[in-house]
Amino acid sequence: MSSQTTFEIEDKYVAPFFVKQKISIDKGDGVFVWDEEGIRYIDFTSGWGVTCIGHAQPVITEALLSQSKKILQNPNSGLTYSPARAGLLSILMGVMPPHLTHVFFSNSGAEANDAAIKLARKVTNRLDVISTHQSFHGRTISTASATGQASHREKFNPLMPNYRFVTYGDLDDLEQALDENVAAFIIEPIQGEGGVHILSEKYLKEVERLCSQNGTLLIADEVQTGFCRTGPMFVTGGMGVKVDFLTMAKGIAGGFPFGGFAMSEEVASRLEIGDHGGTYCGNPLGCAVAHSVIKYLIDHNISAHVEHMGRICIEIMGQWKERYPDVIKDIRGKGLLIIIEFADSDIAKAVSDECLVRKLFVRQTQGNGIRIFPALNIKENELKEGLGIMQAAIGQVAG
Repeated sequence: MSSQTTFEIEDKYVAPFFVKQKISIDKGDGVFVWDEEGIRYIDFTSGWGVTCIGHAQPVITEALLSQSKKILQNPNSGLTYSPARAGLLSILMGVMPPHLTHVFFSNSGAEANDAAIKLARKVTNRLDVISTHQSFHGRTISTASATGQASHREKFNPLMPNYRFVTYGDLDDLEQALDENVAAFIIEPIQGEGGVHILSEKYLKEVERLCSQNGTLLIADEVQTGFCRTGPMFVTGGMGVKVDFLTMAKGIAGGFPFGGFAMSEEVASRLEIGDHGGTYCGNPLGCAVAHSVIKYLIDHNISAHVEHMGRICIEIMGQWKERYPDVIKDIRGKGLLIIIEFADSDIAKAVSDECLVRKLFVRQTQGNGIRIFPALNIKENELKEGLGIMQAAIGQVAG
């Protein structure tokens, strides 16, 4: 089949939710992908943050093959035990913040966030949930209602009730909002889709104190930041911030649709049989893949590698900012979650389009930003090749 045939079929039958780039990707290897005509591209989006150890990663392929020969889905699903699930839980408990002792697996980050919000209301017997402006928590009606961006929320009215929003990083705003009706405060320790805004350890620890004092459960949405994306396995864990729920997905299974949430012993003790469930809830295939990914992250010390690659990115990009001060407004990030903020959205789009012409995938974010989040195991020469393409694209646009 040719790219043109693929375009025609998808354009005719796929729901019209995306403005498609006219490229049909056929295969990948690490940070590289090839279209149906055999043209090579570099992927600096890691499939929107999920292919954390690269495309066609052998350890994932082996896990898929091995487990698929055994069983994909248990009879009675979550009502029966699974050695694949037990194996994943064992390795996961070795990297989770130690106070988070119970885990439930889902199919996505949105599902994990939705469940955490639902269960927080049950545990506290309260209704209200506080989120932050510019946040992104998912596309279900509940998580869209919790998302602090009008473009993702307001066109789906009527939304779910009992959501409030405070300014990201503003302790006074949060303190004033907390009252006896607030079940949970859900927050991303680093906003990804919202523009790579980073919270301080001091802020998060004070949030922990305020929520605990108010009887409000703290939900850390680490769907994008988890599993070494910014260096540590989890941002909140690396800071020693104790949360009541931690939600995860994306990097947990290297591109296989999978997610989950962890909770403290205190929260788990107040939940009952039937409070949550799901058809898959940690199906053996997903668990086997997630185990292989987490083991890879540990065995290859990806945390330290990400911190090193992140420093290289910031150093090189800092030179761009000095060279193109009228074009680049800001560069910020942590590890391999970085944004280049341009003077306006037209410049960002032009740079993104030029990167694609030069065979590099990047992600335009929040209009005037371009987010960089490649595979965590990217090699230094691969990183510099992609950054070289991006620098050339910026130079072309800047004139």
